[in-house]
This record gives sequence, C-alpha cells and structure tokens, in this order.
Amino acid sequence: MKDLTATVKSNKKIAENIYMITLTLPEDVGEMHGGQFVNLSTGNGANLLRRPLGVCLRDGKDVSVCYQVKGKGTAYLSTVEAGRKLQVLLPLGNWFDLDGYKNVAVVGGGVGIFPLIAAIRENCHTKNFYSYIGFRNAGAVCLLDELGKSRKLTVTTDDGSYGEKGNAVSAFIDDYPNIKVDAVIACGPPVMLGVLKKKLKEEGISVPCFVSLEERMGCGMGACLVCVCKTVSGENARVCRDGPVFEINEVQL
Repeated sequence: MKDLTATVKSNKKIAENIYMITLTLPEDVGEMHGGQFVNLSTGNGANLLRRPLGVCLRDGKDVSVCYQVKGKGTAYLSTVEAGRKLQVLLPLGNWFDLDGYKNVAVVGGGVGIFPLIAAIRENCHTKNFYSYIGFRNAGAVCLLDELGKSRKLTVTTDDGSYGEKGNAVSAFIDDYPNIKVDAVIACGPPVMLGVLKKKLKEEGISVPCFVSLEERMGCGMGACLVCVCKTVSGENARVCRDGPVFEINEVQL
C-alpha cells in the first residue's frame, strides 16, 4: 500500500453519470487484483474525504477506476482534466481469489460491474466466465467490450431498453441449470446481493459465492470504522480491511 501523487491521464464519460478516470502512477505498486480498490482524492479541498473506487483496468503504471456522479465530490472529480495531480492510496483490500476454480459465474449490477471486469480481465485466459450483468437502462450500459471476454454474456436492463428485460440475479438463476460453474463472484447494490443470497439458498445452489460489498468509507485502512458490516455471527467486520470481498454466507445482507 502506497500513498502516491498520480497524474490524470484521461477522465471521460462512458455512460449516463458514469466516468472512467485513468491515473498514471509515479512508481510501480506491485500486483493489483480484481476486487481491490483505491482511495482517490477528488482534487477539491472542500471535499477532503477520498473516494473508494474499485480497480477496473490496469496496464503497467496506468490504473483506471470508474465512478458515478452522485454528490459534490464526484461532480467536481468529473471536471478534472488530464495533467492534474491527485493523491491516491493503493492497492487496498482483498480480492476475488479464484485459484482452484475453472468455471465462474459473474453477477453484477450498476457500478458494481467495475471490480468484476478487473477479475475477468485478469483471469480470462485461464478460466471460463459466464456473466450476467444488469443496468438501469440503455443509457447506463458500458464497457461491454471488456465484459465480452466472458465465455457467455447476458445483459439485462430494468426497462428492457437494452438486452433482456429483468435483472442480473434472475438471469443467472434462470440459466444456472445450463451452466456448470465452480464458483460465483458478484458485486452490486446491497439489495441485489441480498436477493442473490436468498435465491442461492432457495435453489439449493451450494457453490462458493464471493461478493464485493459497497460501503461508505473514511480512511480506507480500517482505523475509522465507518465501513463496518455485520457478519452472520453478529460480529463486526471492516469492509476496507477485512474485505471488500467476503464469502456470501459470512456476512449479513
């Protein structure tokens, strides 16, 4: 983990209210994996807290993360131009460890697709991915070229304006009898992950399922306890330090 001053290489809109920012790091930070995240400053002194953003793409010293414009901090970040310097703490958290798994189902919703893309990109040459990805509507669809590295890709939208009408969890559950997977990885809104956990139990699907949790964070290193979640045993877990990736049956959803 290093706290570095990175140079913005590009910062572009890729879908409705969704941007991808690519940072060039001043030095090598070693391995980074799908599921890990960075804590990135917005470049605006009025918004001091950094934003936790999942690693989406990595190419040498260039690291790309995506974000949704939701408040003043991300709105300002969307205006940052190439050449600006931003502070970034990375890499943080654990990752989707797919050692021992050959065929993997991917279930993603909304901005939760970005860490999943990194996992697919990292492992697509040695593993088979069956991806079920949900977006709000056609305007939110993005990065299908990266998702297309999957052996099979099913895209859904809430309103049916692109792909199949429905959601990623239902698409996966409906297709599960047709695929043979050793594991499931997922990321998306808490409601989506809760439904996934319920459906896996109802359908008797017992393969390991690893989920990346989305939580508000402060320090990103486990000290401030802003991102605490509850485990099934009732204990607290820090999403930034103990996660963000957990086995789905370890956490309350």
